[in-house]
Amino acid sequence: MAAGTPQLPPTVDPRSGFCRETKVFHNLRDPLPLPPESLPLSAVSFALSLIPSPLPAQPALVDAATGAAVSYPDFLARIRNLAAALRTGAGVSRGDVAFVLSPAGLDVPVLYLALLSIGAVVSPANPLSAPSEIAHQIRLSNPSVAFATTATASKLPAYLPTILLDSPRFRSFISADVAAGAAAQQQPVEVRQSDTAAILYSSGTTGRVKGVALTHRNFVALTAAYHALTREVEDELPPVVLFTVPLFHVFGFMMALRAVVLGETIVLMERFDFGAMLRAVERYRVTFMPVSPPLVVAMAKSDEAARRDLSSLRVLGCGGAPLGRDVAERFAARFPHVEIVQGYGLTESTGGVAGTRTPEESKVFGSTGRLGSNTEAKIVDPTTGEALGPGQRGELWIRGPTIMKGYVGDAEATAATLDSEGWLKTGDLCYFDDDGFLFIVDRLKELIKYKAYQVPPAELEHILVSHPGIADAAVIPYPDEEAGQIPMAFVVRQPGSMLSDEEVMDFVGKQVAPYKRIRRIAFVSSIPKSPAGKILRRELINQAVSSPKSML
Repeated sequence: MAAGTPQLPPTVDPRSGFCRETKVFHNLRDPLPLPPESLPLSAVSFALSLIPSPLPAQPALVDAATGAAVSYPDFLARIRNLAAALRTGAGVSRGDVAFVLSPAGLDVPVLYLALLSIGAVVSPANPLSAPSEIAHQIRLSNPSVAFATTATASKLPAYLPTILLDSPRFRSFISADVAAGAAAQQQPVEVRQSDTAAILYSSGTTGRVKGVALTHRNFVALTAAYHALTREVEDELPPVVLFTVPLFHVFGFMMALRAVVLGETIVLMERFDFGAMLRAVERYRVTFMPVSPPLVVAMAKSDEAARRDLSSLRVLGCGGAPLGRDVAERFAARFPHVEIVQGYGLTESTGGVAGTRTPEESKVFGSTGRLGSNTEAKIVDPTTGEALGPGQRGELWIRGPTIMKGYVGDAEATAATLDSEGWLKTGDLCYFDDDGFLFIVDRLKELIKYKAYQVPPAELEHILVSHPGIADAAVIPYPDEEAGQIPMAFVVRQPGSMLSDEEVMDFVGKQVAPYKRIRRIAFVSSIPKSPAGKILRRELINQAVSSPKSML
């Protein structure tokens, strides 16, 4: 569905969506009807009602490593069976929080949807997290049951009842024989759209991880948008999605719902590996991948990617950070048949805020697209609180049906992030152009304060990764007595590259104003990132400050 000009008040510019009276940016998409909020409805019942009929012939789920597959009829049967067994065999009830600590596998999407269908709250966490991190998440979400594997269960507290996904007990829960009798004796669970559906954990790139409470209504609005955006594409290949993003993160969580709604095949990797990803695309004829920008960079520069048969790939859905023009053009030169669709969202917005919907929109380089249906935005001056117009930079505030209920166990953080009118303060420095395209400059808290200037690290990182001798890079503020802070770059060289500090600094210096020049370099083997691909700057700042001699 192309960006149109829906019925807008006369005070709203139909080109940018900006209202000169309210200072609010309206979306330029066609309005998206949603079920009445008062209607009892779970995210799962709504999503499953949208699956194509008859059911898709291709598998619903595939294990990338083994090739094991689950058909769509079997997938739906497993969800029903598990939902019934969890109520009778495990005593899981509406409102109970279920903590999930498991790598991606065929049982995880089934578990998520079964829990949601009975009104339980899904709270998945990174299985690679340290026990102290998991303990913090458990304190926030206060689960009554946990689901783990033999390998991850030891990280959970002994008092928390835990069901192992790789145990005979869990396998019996999915068995039709066991569940059939249980289901026959049960009354359906009435789930309200205002009920909490999931507690997802924010990435914690700038502070302590928070538990984000998302409602069934949030997911209903998101899945309705995905269903409305289905493109009629004539293709000889069935739609196959390879998950390079983790299911416990909002990006993976929402992409799983999207794939089910559209009747796609989900190919799951237990843990991400670049070479294994390329082999999976080739083997399973993958047509779509949700990715983060570092993966686009890697594909554009990788010799192995050039050798593989990736001809089935049609679209990359890129999120997590804006994609620079140089990277996008380099990728397009190597893979001209692949469209990159960009998007922007937060855990607090159920992952959806803005995106590109057509190849033409995707060519607006540096933008994350236009506002999604039913979403409003403001650009607010962080100093004065004044709402700003097109072309002016400020903090992005958003409002709409995908905005979170709040942070669990943290009323203070909720009040600081959500105002009384429902506006979510994103903490991102942004602007809209005259055509309603959203541009993310950087995180407000991550701007480098060089003398009287503000330097966005992301801008310098885009330039750095455009160098053919640089595989990856991150920029942080480094304390300086005279300037306050100076830009410092952590650089990962391409294999065989012998780039020097001076060459890197000169390369960037020729493309930026003097105050943005990088003044310190550290060559490293890798850049620490969150599961969604966001740079963990705090780790790099701590590393730089604690061991300055090694950073010279």
